[in-house]
Amino acid sequence: MGRTGSADLPLHGGRVPEWLASRMARLGTVMVEALVLEEGAHGVLRRLAHPFWFQALGCVMGMDWHSSGITTSVLGALKRGLAGRERELGITVCGGRGRHSRRTPSELVAFGERTGVDGAALARTSRLVAKVDSAAVQDGFELYLHGFVVANDGAWTVVQQGMNGDRGQARRYHWLSANVRSFVDEPHAAIEGRPAVAPIVNMTDHRAAASRGAVTELGVKPELVLHELPRLQMPAHHEVRFSDVFMRRLHATLAAARENGPRDFTELLLQPGVGARTVEALAAVAEVLHGAPCRFSDPARFSLAHGGKDGHPYPVPLRVYDRTISVLKQAVSAARLGNTEKLEAIRRLDDQARRLEGSVCGPSLETHIERERELSGEYGGRDVGGPARKQLDLPLRSIVPAP
Repeated sequence: MGRTGSADLPLHGGRVPEWLASRMARLGTVMVEALVLEEGAHGVLRRLAHPFWFQALGCVMGMDWHSSGITTSVLGALKRGLAGRERELGITVCGGRGRHSRRTPSELVAFGERTGVDGAALARTSRLVAKVDSAAVQDGFELYLHGFVVANDGAWTVVQQGMNGDRGQARRYHWLSANVRSFVDEPHAAIEGRPAVAPIVNMTDHRAAASRGAVTELGVKPELVLHELPRLQMPAHHEVRFSDVFMRRLHATLAAARENGPRDFTELLLQPGVGARTVEALAAVAEVLHGAPCRFSDPARFSLAHGGKDGHPYPVPLRVYDRTISVLKQAVSAARLGNTEKLEAIRRLDDQARRLEGSVCGPSLETHIERERELSGEYGGRDVGGPARKQLDLPLRSIVPAP
């Protein structure tokens, strides 16, 4: 994988309300279950180490689509949702934000005692990774979050985030153990964020080998600047705009839900409350589960599945969200018993969307968002300001079963 790019993340404060946090934990867990069935624990680690995929995951979970809070909330949701199921799924999430990050070494030692892996070595790795991103890469961002996701065989991914309060920005760092040959010679899977005002001092750049050999303290600053990489530019505006979304992909997702959903989800669509709107959300989830890396360059598009807690692009449609979780749980449970038909049907939604891309058309982004806002009350829409108001004179896509 190597370095996969970078992104600017507006620094946002606040907390995730419980009505969303609990759902994020449930959705994140069932998505991890599906990925473990498809790709194994190492597949989950590889995806978490991909910064664009990580952002898309947070968007489809209903978190503020562009903010630094995605990092905290996604790691927190996975840690909460996977708690007690680590042996079964083969993945453990350690660390977190603030005081939780400082507990990472002890959590890894306990993990080692439980699995037989060298927990002390993992704890040392955790400290060293944090030291590299806070001292060897001096980019103006102070680390405040450290998440260490480890498989039962000791393979791991680290997701860290730092803040620059003066600029109101955050930077996320991704590591993947499969790629680490040296902790001091370009070990990152990716670094997200753009340079601060001052040049970035990157002692892990392979060009800094001579400098590393000549200094004895990480605080010494050679005149080295990070490679300029393709980066994901997460804007400061809260609303989702046309420029944030590849419309041909959105139209393909909507078309796949409309054309493929009724055929592949016949049994599910007969259940009360499962209709076209739920299948639209499932189509977005299917792409996060199965999509190629190149398809995550516009993560804002995935916020159109379940909205966002700040009301952008529209309030979180709780009824749709809950049905998405329910359908995925049914599919995963059946697959665990050897019946993969439902899980394969979800995969076909992604296949169909890719086939339709560029050959279908649909509503403008503004029209689509406005329609969702109008129906938000009937979908159980909610944001941090409270429940959305109902408008009873509009037909419902998520309540009425598809034909």
